Amino acid sequence: MSKDLTNSAIDRQNILNNPYALAEIEKAAGVRGIPFEGKTVVLKEQVASFFEVTPRTVDNYLVKFGEELRQNGYELLRGIRLQECKLAIQASFGHEADFVTKTTVLGVFDFRAFLNLAMLMTESERAGLLRKAILDIVIDTINRRTGGGTKYINQRDEDFILSAFVEENYRKQFTDALKDCVGMGNFKYALYTDKIYVSIFREKAHEYRRVLRLDNRARVRDTFYSEVLDLIAAYECGFADALVREFKAQGRKLTPWEVDALFRDFEAQAHWQPLVEKARNKMASRDLAFRDALHLQLQEYVTPLKREEFERFLGEKSKELAERLEEAQDVMKRLKERQ
Repeated sequence: MSKDLTNSAIDRQNILNNPYALAEIEKAAGVRGIPFEGKTVVLKEQVASFFEVTPRTVDNYLVKFGEELRQNGYELLRGIRLQECKLAIQASFGHEADFVTKTTVLGVFDFRAFLNLAMLMTESERAGLLRKAILDIVIDTINRRTGGGTKYINQRDEDFILSAFVEENYRKQFTDALKDCVGMGNFKYALYTDKIYVSIFREKAHEYRRVLRLDNRARVRDTFYSEVLDLIAAYECGFADALVREFKAQGRKLTPWEVDALFRDFEAQAHWQPLVEKARNKMASRDLAFRDALHLQLQEYVTPLKREEFERFLGEKSKELAERLEEAQDVMKRLKERQ
């Protein structure tokens, strides 16, 4: 999907919170800054020069988007920190930096704030070119760290294998309950699976496939995040129990109308609400950031990913599924023995 960074605060923040993409973008941008407090900062005049705009234009963005820019590294220096920054400026630029000697307040942009401004600025052709480069670098970085694709990026999470294993067991409990307690044909398995999906993330299986561009050979559950799998398992376990109880109470197989009514009561239980909202947020936000997939039914749940999310799925702790399976053999064996 085509992204317009100038209009999307979520897309901007997802880039600025991705430490792996930021490192690559900083290399490509080649901005000459001032070493200060262990990072590189640039002054308003340098920013204006880089983007070929006036300092007043930069000021206008600081007024309009001040909160966002401050959140991402723009700050005003005073007192001791200002004096230390002046020394760093003089060390870097010598007499060219004399204009800051009498300054009592100095605004500086670290690289995140500089990049943030580049994603906002519409007057600068150079900012537009940088935005295009940013999007390419972000895609390349994610693909490189995930081995070429993001369809199964969920499986790089260290919690995925256990969640998938547990869900498979509860899935069997659920399908057994449908087989033994519900008087319908085999389409009941797909029907009530879709009811669970719609209840949790507002999409049937075929709609989810379309959003993620999955072919018919792909199992949708193999692409779910661990939090979504955990909630599906809880639904399957709980609704299976409800079916068995009602079946025993009636002394016969349940009709479709009875099962539908039972499910409506089941999903309406208040304790599901915070778990469903969390699962929707994780699915909608991660799929937009990692898979460039927008779940239209979940748009209001999209938030920027935090740095920890990028580390979880792209960092050193994330691994390919084959590595996870090898490490998890003993755990899986113990779980099977307990059943």
